[in-house]
Amino acid sequence: MPNDPSPTARALRTLEILRTRPTTTAGELAERLGVTERAARRYVGILREAGIPVESARGPHGGYRLGRGTRLPPVHFTQAEALGLVMAALSGRPAVTDADDLVGAALGKVVKALPESVGRQAAPAAGVRVRRPPTPHAAHPDPAVTSSLVEAVAHRRRVLLTYRSESGSTWEEEADPWSLVVRHGRWYLLCHSHRVDAVRTYRVDRIGEARSTARGFDAPAGFDPVALLEENLGTGWRFATRVVFDAPPAEVAPWIRPPMGRLEPLGDGCVLVGSTRNPDMYAQDWLARVPFAFRVEGGAELRAATAALAARFTAAVRDPRPGAEQPSTGPTVAGPDRG
Repeated sequence: MPNDPSPTARALRTLEILRTRPTTTAGELAERLGVTERAARRYVGILREAGIPVESARGPHGGYRLGRGTRLPPVHFTQAEALGLVMAALSGRPAVTDADDLVGAALGKVVKALPESVGRQAAPAAGVRVRRPPTPHAAHPDPAVTSSLVEAVAHRRRVLLTYRSESGSTWEEEADPWSLVVRHGRWYLLCHSHRVDAVRTYRVDRIGEARSTARGFDAPAGFDPVALLEENLGTGWRFATRVVFDAPPAEVAPWIRPPMGRLEPLGDGCVLVGSTRNPDMYAQDWLARVPFAFRVEGGAELRAATAALAARFTAAVRDPRPGAEQPSTGPTVAGPDRG
C-alpha cells in the first residue's frame, strides 16, 4: 500500500520491540509489525546488516533478542535535520501525535533528546495538526520556510509572506499565522490575511519567504484548526459557485465536502455558496456524486462545466437509430447566473 511505513521505519520498529521484550519470536514480531513472518525476518536482517547484534535461539522458548551490551550510537541532528524529521513523520502518519503510535512515541523521544537550541524548533512542529493520510499529490514545503512559520505560530507573531498562486502570479502580504495543518500530505497555513481582511488558507510549499515581525496578534479563542481549514478551503478561489438543491440541508449536508462551500437553507431546499479554482473538477468529481436534483445558478464557469458534462453523458446514451427518441439533459443547469 502507498501509505505503508517504509522498510527502514519497520526495521526501527523491530529494534524498538526487541529492546522492550527480552525474547520475541518471528510470529510475535510479524503480529506487532502487521506483516508476514518472512517479512519480519527480513527486517531483522536489515538490523544485522546495520551492525546491530540480533541473536536468535531455537526451541519452544526461542526467538530473537538483542546481543548483550547493545547500545545505540549517539545521533546528532542539525536544526534543519530535526525539523525535516518531524515534517516527514507528520506528512506520512496522521496518528503520529497519538501517545499510542510507535513512530509518534519515538519522535517524542527524539525531540526531548535534542539540544534546547534545536528542540525548540522541532517541538512546536510536532504539535502541528494532521488531517487524514497522505495522497499521491502530497507536497514537500521548504523546511526553512516551515521553521519560520512554526516559530511565528508558537509565539503569535505576524508574518510577511511572499506567495505564488497556482497560476504563477505572486504577491506579498502581512498575515496572522493561526495554525499549520497537514491535510492529505499537504501543509497549509491557516491565517488572517491583512491584504484582503479575511481568513485564508495558503499552501506552505507555495510560500517563497516568511519573515516574523515584532507585531503580535490574538488568534480566535478555542477554534479548531482542522475544522476551520476545511471550512475555508472552499472560499477565496477565482471562480464563484452557487448551487440550489431541491432537498433540505439535513439530507444534502452528508454529501457536501467543506471545500465545496457553505450550505445554507433556502425555502424548502438549500443553497451551496462557495468558489473553486477548477470548475471542471467541481462539476465532475463533486456535484455529479450528489444524489439530489440541483440547479447551477452560478458562476458562469461552473455552469459551462456542468453543461459540458451533461452533454457528454447525454451523448453516451444517445440512440443511433434514425428517428429514435433521444434523452433530455433535464433542468440540471438552469436559472440566472448570479456569480
